Amino acid sequence: MSSKKITIQVIDDDERTLRMLVNLLGLEGYRVITASNGTEALQQFDEQTPDLVMLDVKMPGMDGYEVCRRIREFSPVPVVMLTARDSEEDAIAGLDAGADDYVTKPFLARELIARIRASLRRTRLWNENPSAPFEMGNLKVDFNNHIVRRGDEDLHLTATEYRLLSYLARNAGRVLTTDTILTTVWGEGYYGDVHLLQSTMANLRNKIGDNARKPEFILTRTGIGYMMMRES
Repeated sequence: MSSKKITIQVIDDDERTLRMLVNLLGLEGYRVITASNGTEALQQFDEQTPDLVMLDVKMPGMDGYEVCRRIREFSPVPVVMLTARDSEEDAIAGLDAGADDYVTKPFLARELIARIRASLRRTRLWNENPSAPFEMGNLKVDFNNHIVRRGDEDLHLTATEYRLLSYLARNAGRVLTTDTILTTVWGEGYYGDVHLLQSTMANLRNKIGDNARKPEFILTRTGIGYMMMRES
């Protein structure tokens, strides 16, 4: 991130929640922009290109999942979903839509700020760690330019999917345990969150065209973790 203020877009149809988040994030030094519906949010995103998006799941009209999917059509910006329902299904639905993380309402202010900082930090660190491109078959990961390509097609990954793929590619030929991947790609607070990794891995495999039963790129080591294959 540059020296300019980090911009966070908050999308929620509840005015009380919006005011609370504007005050909380403002005290932390962030620039905050707000939208109360999906249409307004997408137009605002296009005009102001925020560094992170906080997105409520339940909104009238276009819900949070659809807003997230549309953002993912053109941007890998970190997205944190806000949900009032504490269920695994909602979390997985958000991740499937392209979110990088989720926070359940009501949330503790310090937890929310910690999640935001971690997401921004992960994005910054992965963007600042260049190395030679990884190539396996027709899959290419250009770390310097943050481009993933299969054949002639540029693939549009979320920030988390890109970090996951990059971590596997940088360690090609090495089996990485589930918890090692979680703490490296997501952070210490995600140790043991196997469902989060499995959901993101399924989305990543779908985008790179990798069949888990007959993998071309990523091998599953049942009960252990995953390994990116490398050309012999």
